[in-house]
Amino acid sequence: MKIYDISQEVLSSKVYPGDPSPEAKSLLRISEGDVCNLTSFSMCAHNGTHVDAPLHFIADGTGIDGLPLTSTVGYAYVAVHDGLLLADDAIRIVKNAEGSLFHESAHRILIKGKAVVSAEAAKIFADAGVLLVGNESQTVGPEDAPAEVHNILLGKGVVLLEGVRLGEVDEGVYFLFAAPLSFKDFDGAPCRAVLIGK
Repeated sequence: MKIYDISQEVLSSKVYPGDPSPEAKSLLRISEGDVCNLTSFSMCAHNGTHVDAPLHFIADGTGIDGLPLTSTVGYAYVAVHDGLLLADDAIRIVKNAEGSLFHESAHRILIKGKAVVSAEAAKIFADAGVLLVGNESQTVGPEDAPAEVHNILLGKGVVLLEGVRLGEVDEGVYFLFAAPLSFKDFDGAPCRAVLIGK
């Protein structure tokens, strides 16, 4: 069994343009005579490796604390793609996952590479019953116009796992654990995402 940490370190993580960067503040330090080390931090819910809940773009959508853990925990299929991911690409990815030894991996799709999910591909994933779509970018859709893709996926309850790091991971089936931190009625939350493989 091999465990792949596919998360970004939080304080040095990538930030979507315009979002605030994470910050840490030292409250207590043993080196300064305190009884322990104690740190506080502040960050946007969508910094680094994070999960988008439907509430991110859907006004009455489910918040992060209401997501079923089955969306972010279970077998997943890692597919390699660079550039715009079109409908035919999405169909191929879902078929490859369904044809694998673990059919359940078709419910959680992770895209390795500099990929941008098109609206057409998003519709394929949503209609195929995919529970989660993940990618290496800080947004699953085009950075300059993310709303359409987010609305298609989140509108069908497809959870998004953005900002993963898949450079050391080969294409294929893995067990994914990417449960987000539980914040009541949040539109997203950071997570420590890992893949388990052979």
